[in-house]
Amino acid sequence: MPRKSSSDPPVSGRIIAGFELETVLIAIGNIIPTKATSPKTLKSHKYQQIVASIRAVGVIEPPAVSRNVENPTTFFLQDGHLRLIALNELGATEVQCLISLDDEGFTYNKHFNRLSPIQENKMIQKAVDRGVSEAVLAEAFSINVKRIIERKNMLDGICAEAVELLKDKMVAPKTFPVLKRMLSLRQVEAAQLMNDAGVYTKAYAMALLAATPRPQLAHPERPKKIKGLDEKQMARMEAEMESLQGEYRLIEDNYGTDVLNLTLAKGYLSTLLNNIMIVRYLAQGHPEILSEFHRISEISSLPTS
Repeated sequence: MPRKSSSDPPVSGRIIAGFELETVLIAIGNIIPTKATSPKTLKSHKYQQIVASIRAVGVIEPPAVSRNVENPTTFFLQDGHLRLIALNELGATEVQCLISLDDEGFTYNKHFNRLSPIQENKMIQKAVDRGVSEAVLAEAFSINVKRIIERKNMLDGICAEAVELLKDKMVAPKTFPVLKRMLSLRQVEAAQLMNDAGVYTKAYAMALLAATPRPQLAHPERPKKIKGLDEKQMARMEAEMESLQGEYRLIEDNYGTDVLNLTLAKGYLSTLLNNIMIVRYLAQGHPEILSEFHRISEISSLPTS
């Protein structure tokens, strides 16, 4: 397959692959790193996890290399430097590689999606269901068995609707035990509020818990202990949160209509301002109104959601 330069114009109506469709088994000695790796990185927990994972299950993501046009027997490493070092450390001599048609690592290093905690939970649960023990998973991830069990049981007590709302969000694992202290309906409300705010920390979940009425708690008979808050402060937070949620729902219900009305008003005012007599009248008698009309008519775009 001919190699395309990144500066070549795209072919109309076609998507050009950035890599060869088949992986190639390459001798590790023929792969040339394109960046140095510091000794500090090799002592990091991330590197130890890579070594443990390769030792337990092999290389999951093939390193990406590009062909050396000056020496066809060698390849430049674009992505996977730590994996290659780990393979060397473990005594491997060959590795399956993805052959890149571009000679820079931007695509591999920048365009990727991290697993969310819920996706990680699903992955661990599926592995356990297929017979992989927690001990093997812990070895592969280079973490202790207790943490694997915690991640596997992380969603126990979380309703399906809340899980669906948070499935692709980077929710702090310590947030879920806080959500478990709420009833299902309140869990869904809390998940919606987290999505609206774009905040998924334990501290924010604790604030939502503090503002949760006692009847909406999973165990209303237990005292709702929140560090730094007494009963009166929590009662005030509950009342303020209920009022705030009411105002939010009202704004949400009216938002679409308000934007439509503003769009129509903008168009109408633009028409008025094209009339010289109206502009002259407003300029002489009501300059402040004319200024406001101009400001509204110059709005370039309106939010749709």
